[in-house]
Amino acid sequence: MSRGRGGRNPQSRDPQSRLADQRQLADAPVSLRRIGRLFAPHRARLTLVVALIVVSSLIGLAQPFLVKRVIDEAIPRQDVGLLVGIVLAMVGIAFASSAIGVVQTWQSTTVGQRVMHRLRSDLFGHLQRQSVGFFTRTRGGEIQSRVVNDIGSMQSVVTSTATSIAANLTTVVGTLVAMLALSWQLALITFVVLPPAVVLTRQVARMRYAVTSARQAKLADLHVQVEEGLSISGIQLTKTLGAAPTLARRFEQTSAELVDLEVRSQLAGRWRMATMNVVFAAVPATLYLAAGLPATSGGMTIGTLVAFVALQAALFRPLMGLLNVQADVTASLALFSRIFEYQDLPVEIDDPADPVRLEHPRGEVRFDHVGFSYGDAPVLTDIDLTVPAGGSLALVGETGSGKTTLASLVARLHDPTGGAVRIDGVDLRDLTLEDLAATVGVVTQETYLLHASVRDNLLHAKPDATGAEIESAARAARIHHVIEALPEGYDTMVGSRGHRFSGGEKQRLAIARTLLRDPRILVLDEATSALDNETERAVQAALDDLAVGRTTITIAHRLSTVRDADQIAVLDHGRVVELGTHEELLLRGGRYAALVRGGLVSSAA
Repeated sequence: MSRGRGGRNPQSRDPQSRLADQRQLADAPVSLRRIGRLFAPHRARLTLVVALIVVSSLIGLAQPFLVKRVIDEAIPRQDVGLLVGIVLAMVGIAFASSAIGVVQTWQSTTVGQRVMHRLRSDLFGHLQRQSVGFFTRTRGGEIQSRVVNDIGSMQSVVTSTATSIAANLTTVVGTLVAMLALSWQLALITFVVLPPAVVLTRQVARMRYAVTSARQAKLADLHVQVEEGLSISGIQLTKTLGAAPTLARRFEQTSAELVDLEVRSQLAGRWRMATMNVVFAAVPATLYLAAGLPATSGGMTIGTLVAFVALQAALFRPLMGLLNVQADVTASLALFSRIFEYQDLPVEIDDPADPVRLEHPRGEVRFDHVGFSYGDAPVLTDIDLTVPAGGSLALVGETGSGKTTLASLVARLHDPTGGAVRIDGVDLRDLTLEDLAATVGVVTQETYLLHASVRDNLLHAKPDATGAEIESAARAARIHHVIEALPEGYDTMVGSRGHRFSGGEKQRLAIARTLLRDPRILVLDEATSALDNETERAVQAALDDLAVGRTTITIAHRLSTVRDADQIAVLDHGRVVELGTHEELLLRGGRYAALVRGGLVSSAA
């Protein structure tokens, strides 16, 4: 996937960004009809914006005609009334153009912001429905870039692109008509002289584009060499391999190549400016010459000449804008392509079309010949287990044996690729995600706290919880006294990722959050493994209280946690190789006994 970019005007985009836009559109083409549907609810505003652009462009064309009357009529005749009227008209036109510009900006910005809001909200909601697998295989920065940067760029890119095309087109057409109305002779000369000048300017621009593109690529190489060669890891590798002379020669060669490209890039830029300056000077000079020759002047007045030159000067930039519109449109379409690419991602785990409701779940969990694979790599194979309602199951095994994957299936973070996981006999895939979340609570080793108050973090689990319910959950999780001692109690900000709290305190906050939801089934995934012994005892006591009367599936390395489970399932390479109580498995002297002897199931408490 292409990398995120901040919002910029299309005309200022560097060559690498333009090439990236083209690649994006080649990989994920965009339907103009689909874009049109986004703007369909705003037809009235868009019609008004287009009308304002046309009116503003046409009003602007009146200025040269007023100048012509000042020069040809008002000043020679000393007609003060006419002169004052024309001056007032000029000021009125300027005022009207400014007012129209304000209204146009207001309307176009409103449309852009509303479309952006709809896209942003829809995309965020759609990504919320994606499976955990999507987020594990996608860079977090890439997701943020599409939601924030790409959609944010639409306001400046899409709105400015659409309005500039409309304004440039109206200005060019209106100016050409006005030029013909003023003097068809000078218009004919302009039509002959201007196209070659425009073509020349475009060729110089392409030359600069090619040189700048090569320069950007070489700069990227230079940055990579600096990053790799001067980081602490790079320096250590270079010194141990004795590669410093080779890297220095490579850097010097790249730098020397960059010198040549920098010079060529600067010269290309100067050539472009020089070409445009020549065009701006040559075209009116040609008109002055034509106006002064008897054969082509045709009795032309000075006012006509001045007005015509003013129109001609206003023609070049919008004409160039129209000729460069492809880059602008490509940039805009690339943004839509990147956004639509995420909007079109299939939802792997979604609500069923005809869901089954669990009105009063008992909490029986059944793994019915469950299999799971990541791609072609099997992780779980033919898992057949039943945890009775209110019972407890402990999962043990070496790292990579499939314990966490098996537990994650109960919360439907993944769907099994074979068999089914059932609650009270109902396949999880037949339940709504909301019902499942209300039935299954998960406490993991890594507790995530929002950058919000303690109260808001707890309300995240149950938005309508009362103050009494929040305090009761905190007391049950043995964290109430800690919260009460904070500067603002439950309204204290926890800080980014909960840095205000220790690991044990964060775990107890997570337990309180789970208690608020009062789930019938608990999944405890290494919930105390990262804690010291004293903190672990406090958190384990809170977990024990939490587990009373609930179906519990626990992944743990502590023998004290495992030994009291109703059943212990030993996993090895995704298969259940032993099942029984602590005493039964020790007497068998098999895999579980070996794990205990080897310390994988620790007796520390």
